Amino acid sequence: MSKTLGRRTILQAGALLPAALLGGGAAEAAPRKRKRVLRIAHLTDVHVQPELRAEQGMEACLRHALGQKDRPDLVLNGGDSIMDGFAASAARTRTQWEVWDRALQHLGRTPIRHCIGNHDIWGWARGRSGATGTEPLYGKKWAMERFGLTQRYYSFDQAGWHFVALDSTFPHGTDGYTARLDDEQFEWLKADLAATPARTPVLVFSHIPILCGCALMDGNNEKSGDWVIPGSWMHIDARRIKDLFYQHPNVKVALSGHIHLRDRLDYNGVTYLCNGAVSGAWWKGRYGETDPGYGLVDLYSDGTVESRYVNYGWTAEKV
Repeated sequence: MSKTLGRRTILQAGALLPAALLGGGAAEAAPRKRKRVLRIAHLTDVHVQPELRAEQGMEACLRHALGQKDRPDLVLNGGDSIMDGFAASAARTRTQWEVWDRALQHLGRTPIRHCIGNHDIWGWARGRSGATGTEPLYGKKWAMERFGLTQRYYSFDQAGWHFVALDSTFPHGTDGYTARLDDEQFEWLKADLAATPARTPVLVFSHIPILCGCALMDGNNEKSGDWVIPGSWMHIDARRIKDLFYQHPNVKVALSGHIHLRDRLDYNGVTYLCNGAVSGAWWKGRYGETDPGYGLVDLYSDGTVESRYVNYGWTAEKV
């Protein structure tokens, strides 16, 4: 036998050596065990209305989500709860909220937290809604009353995580909106994150995505000749928000809806989860490749997150 070891022999022998010897230092520590601390059902863009069996669809979604063998501990409502209050009369808006209230009774004792969607706002399109702007429930006040909110943005703690609910909808022009945080809200967000312990993981949820990829699929770039994302589809102030998140590495998840499509974007250590709509294509079936559904989001003690999208089996009424 040759006194010189062949290369294959050396590699085989090396595979048996402890990592500490091969690396010349301490062996890598075994990964820490993580524990799931919270399961969330994320229901967004329900767009409930009297038509198209939307009330029955919302009830079916709640039964499906809460009937899971490993059932959610918390429901997050991602906004656009009613079909539309933005351009609707007071009477039509009231009817939609009554449908929402009836269907929400199927929630039982499961806690729910809300954020406001653009369609939850009453009367901003004054020419079509007939609102004057002086009504007690004008704008976001109606949704806040229905959701039991004293503030349109807020934060809370649960299961070792810090949650931040944002208000994405900012008035634009005479009867429109764009996606951004008003300056007062942004300053509040800065202070809230600064006051949160650095070891506490943070989940931010908003109706309109701060960042997403699926908004690129919701237009026709071949027709326009360029990639165009309107300011009402994704936060136009995303740059300053991501800069703020970068200063706080404990911000782990940003959850949203609005697009009715589903994607996951990981950027600078933050997982941006955009979920599809409970209503799908506004109760007319699938929107794009995304079925009517809801998100199941699992949060862990080490700040990690797992998510899956659940089709609850709704068949749209033929129209």
